[in-house]
Amino acid sequence: MSDFKNPIRGRGASDNPINRFEGNYIDYELDEETGEKPSPKTQLIRDDTKTVISYNNSPDIPFDAGLNPYRGCEHGCIYCFARPYHEYLGYSLGLDFESKIVVKYDAPALLRKELSSPKWKPQMIAMSGVTDVYQPIEKKLKITRGCLEVLAEFRNPVGLITKNQLITRDIDLLCQLNKYQCVSVTISVTTLDKDLTMIMEPRTTRPQRRLETIRVLADAGIPVCVNVAPIIPGLTDHECVRILEEAAKAGATSAGYTILRLPYKVKDIFIDWLDQHLPDRKKKILNRLSDIRDGHLNGYKWGERMKGTGNFSKQIEQLFTVQTKRLGLNKKRRACTTKYFRRVHGSQLNIF
Repeated sequence: MSDFKNPIRGRGASDNPINRFEGNYIDYELDEETGEKPSPKTQLIRDDTKTVISYNNSPDIPFDAGLNPYRGCEHGCIYCFARPYHEYLGYSLGLDFESKIVVKYDAPALLRKELSSPKWKPQMIAMSGVTDVYQPIEKKLKITRGCLEVLAEFRNPVGLITKNQLITRDIDLLCQLNKYQCVSVTISVTTLDKDLTMIMEPRTTRPQRRLETIRVLADAGIPVCVNVAPIIPGLTDHECVRILEEAAKAGATSAGYTILRLPYKVKDIFIDWLDQHLPDRKKKILNRLSDIRDGHLNGYKWGERMKGTGNFSKQIEQLFTVQTKRLGLNKKRRACTTKYFRRVHGSQLNIF
């Protein structure tokens, strides 16, 4: 952990831990007048990747194919399990992760090329299993929207997960996909406390607006799942029932959850964050987390890393079973289908 304990307004992390591969520490200079670290401006870095669909074979992830136009995320959620991916790019998982955003500007054109190929086997594409495809920069760049236009044209199913109300901008495309049973949407809600959200997930949509997003999508006939994630033991676990109730009231038809994961140095910046914002609750939170992670702050075993183990983990599981049944959630999930998929060729290849 670093010795720097002052939070930076509008950012989750307040430091750049050393990259575990390169051993580099990237600091930000103090402001001469205030003596504080300034909030770094967001930098956009071009990604010239030649393919945009990635694959995984993880037994506890419910999809094989994923698409993510952005690496790094402006939302700045302090607990984000995706932060360590930034280290593979030579950056830090701290401030770099939320201020150096690597952008796949050509994602729509590359997606069109891949879906047009006879090698493509129609299947659900997750957008995204890593960083948020509706993070703030998407409002300007519209790369996620461009990808949805391609998916709607091919009628290839897509599952979207986000914490941002910006998804409602694309409701026209979501409705097109929904017409062919090709879309599902998950809205993540960590807490209903807007003040906690402000410091823990600084650039995300505030909780009540996320509930309103569920309502807007549900009113349009789009199936919506609420993901109570991550549950932070000793901090947000007491909110689970209310989040489920409010989401069901807004129109969500299914629900899921995960328990906080802190891989690699994410645990260090999370502990720093507790020191900065919640020092009086730090011991309780870490002890609870250690209890469900077999004495550690993170778990890596398939089938356990998302939900934890032990009595507290079982209590949460039982709570969800009882409450989702009471609220009528998860009674019937509408599966997306590939039966309407069509391979598009011709001059349309040039529209991007």
